[in-house]
Amino acid sequence: MRTLIIIPILLFSLLLGISSYSADFAKGADAYVNGDYATAFKEWKPLAEQGNKSLQYNLGLMYDQGQGVLQDYKEAVYWYQLAAEQGHVKAQYNLGVSYRHGEGVLQDDKEAVYWYQLAAEQGYAKAQFNLGVSYDKGQGVLQDYKEAVYWYQLAAEQGHEGAQGNLGSMYAFGKGTIKDYIYAHMWGNIASMNGNDKGALLRDNFAEKMTPSQIEEAQRLARECVKKNYKGC
Repeated sequence: MRTLIIIPILLFSLLLGISSYSADFAKGADAYVNGDYATAFKEWKPLAEQGNKSLQYNLGLMYDQGQGVLQDYKEAVYWYQLAAEQGHVKAQYNLGVSYRHGEGVLQDDKEAVYWYQLAAEQGYAKAQFNLGVSYDKGQGVLQDYKEAVYWYQLAAEQGHEGAQGNLGSMYAFGKGTIKDYIYAHMWGNIASMNGNDKGALLRDNFAEKMTPSQIEEAQRLARECVKKNYKGC
């Protein structure tokens, strides 16, 4: 599934990336909020060409989504690349997604992993999850379940429901970690609470293999984990 980082209203992220609040930026921001994407694009493009990474990222999004311009994945990649090379974490992630799905570039799992890694190392949960999936499935890297668990854990601790569900699966089947139905149930339960269907299925399927006391313990651990904001679970 292709999942990009899309932000409907970008004012706050843009302000963080603009060193001086120019009239051009302000006009573009107002236009964007009012749905006048063509004007926003026109006002922001010169600033992006001057090297502002936040606006380079946003132009990438606009080309990706066809906002104010014709949808053009190659142009989206062009702007993502410029921002990503300056360390823009969401541009790095979206560039990885583009390479993973071959949109605007030749499909290349190794290149996808490269960009996921950069974003993941900056602490970006979605990139950590995708990097975990890459190691889990051996996409662009040698399959390594321990490495997959490592990245799933980091993303799970930030509340990423997909990572929480996948981490539960790793415990359920002993992939990259010890087999432990209690922790499989715990993470599945947490993932389900956060809207992950896989988590609910995992929890319910493995509950059939557990004793009542094991289920009770898994539920207790899940409650404690939520109280700790998923840290150190």
